[in-house]
Amino acid sequence: MNKTFDINKINNINSKTMVGHIGIEILKANKEFVSGRMPVDKRTIQPFGLLHGGASVAFAESLGSFAGSLHINWKKEAVVGVEINANHLKSVRSGWVFGKATPKKIGRKIHVWNIDITNENKELICVSRLTLAIINQKKIKEATNERKN
Repeated sequence: MNKTFDINKINNINSKTMVGHIGIEILKANKEFVSGRMPVDKRTIQPFGLLHGGASVAFAESLGSFAGSLHINWKKEAVVGVEINANHLKSVRSGWVFGKATPKKIGRKIHVWNIDITNENKELICVSRLTLAIINQKKIKEATNERKN
């Protein structure tokens, strides 16, 4: 399925979620990779003034999940994270970090994505691997309805 979308529209939708709350922006997206950036500021640092490892993981999962969504039928399926790991290699105190998600394996039910996060000097600060499950949206709706009752 060939996906066409407007990155500004995607970033606008994301602005109303945790993704937007911490300032993540999608920069480029296609089936080969998704790239984005995230600020290192009061929203994403830990008490010692360094980029919070959890913010890096949220950034990685956001890029990988969006990348995975480019390989599914949006009307019938959804991607959900089932496992993520991250190795934090270098600290960052300010500016922007940049991430790029690339596929390791695209299957019918499982995707595996590598996400590299770099600083403004293109130095690697975090490497992450994300496993996504492809699920039927009907199951999501059923679970949501069960919680409401």
